[in-house]
Amino acid sequence: MEDLILVLEIDSSSMPTEPYNWISSQIGARDHYTIPRALQQQGQLTHLITDAWVSPQSALNYLPKSVLANLRERYHPDLNQASVHAFNSSLIRFELTQRLQKKIGWERVIARNQWFQQQTIKTLAGLSDQITTPLILLSYSYAALDIFRFAKQQGWYTVLCQIDPGLWEEKMVTQEYERYPQYRANWQPAPPEYWQSWREECTLADVIVVNSNWSGQLLEKTGVEPKKIHIIPLVYTPPEAASNFVRTYPELFSQERPLRVLFLGQVILRKGIAAVLDAVQLLEGFAVDFWIVGYVQIEIPSHFQNHPQIRWLGHVNRSETAQYYQRADVFLFPTISDGFGLTQLEAQAWKLPIIASRSCGEVVVDNVNGWILEEVSGNKIANLIQSILTDPAELRYLSNGLASPLKFSLANLFQSLQDSIL
Repeated sequence: MEDLILVLEIDSSSMPTEPYNWISSQIGARDHYTIPRALQQQGQLTHLITDAWVSPQSALNYLPKSVLANLRERYHPDLNQASVHAFNSSLIRFELTQRLQKKIGWERVIARNQWFQQQTIKTLAGLSDQITTPLILLSYSYAALDIFRFAKQQGWYTVLCQIDPGLWEEKMVTQEYERYPQYRANWQPAPPEYWQSWREECTLADVIVVNSNWSGQLLEKTGVEPKKIHIIPLVYTPPEAASNFVRTYPELFSQERPLRVLFLGQVILRKGIAAVLDAVQLLEGFAVDFWIVGYVQIEIPSHFQNHPQIRWLGHVNRSETAQYYQRADVFLFPTISDGFGLTQLEAQAWKLPIIASRSCGEVVVDNVNGWILEEVSGNKIANLIQSILTDPAELRYLSNGLASPLKFSLANLFQSLQDSIL
């Protein structure tokens, strides 16, 4: 796999000098808190600001699981000694208010982003007097504009973590919905003001971190300055159990022991679910089952809802996904566009061969640890699965064809972040 790191050309007058103070702000447990964890590991994280943080000692752990199931995963032991600022009570009030006001869709997304920025700025204002050395403020796209405005007033250096390929990706997704109107459900493109705010974020950012060549290319097509873009792949720390996991395959797949194809993620057109369902139709009667794990956000025709070769498993928490990686035979990631696709690293950790599109992070090496789809279509997926059914031994070979683990380590992530500001 080729090196993904790009050389930056930035104004040297804006570059911070050592020692650094990094403040990381993020909504949710994005990427398992990998960036603050990498900074904390090297003693460079001054503060983590996030919407919710539920430590083992938190009283929130005693609430019914059905009430706060997702919040229970807003914690990481690697950050146990870090200075973490969260807004648990305010978040709960905010979400309740949104439900009472029946705000949904983009209105709710934008309101949440604005709420988080307001809370973050209050926290930063209280911390600013304590900062005596150059500060780097890192924040994530779509919830960074007001935070960056505040940071620039303080003379701080700004790093924008771009979570997806931006506006150009939405154009691609719009075309997919036009191609498959039967799955549309309530999907709507983001309003113009959402993209206007994002463009201002990109302008205020000294550096823009993306996770794949694919994201970098689409950002450039949207007009983002190439010299700001720095490509840093996502990292993933596999669970200890994965290292000793032994994957087995039958000599031949049959109706009694079909090939188990796992699709895990949001069940939306951007993730390629239309092509998956097209493939299901083409493979009717073959010894193959499709396990679809994730929150369904499209209209599913009744024919597929009750299809004997599809198991609709619904949304599961991150801590519950391992069982599906372990029991599947191949992981299907036919995304139309993705900033990276962390599930690829999760699947690889469990020695699960991957079928992936080219429009995402470069984890799969063709015929080494999986297959690359030259085109995201039902025909391409079905043809590849038929070849697997013919030769199951290839799965055994590919399950051992892992990419270098150092490529996606916390240490490499920290060094790449350092490189991005030098």
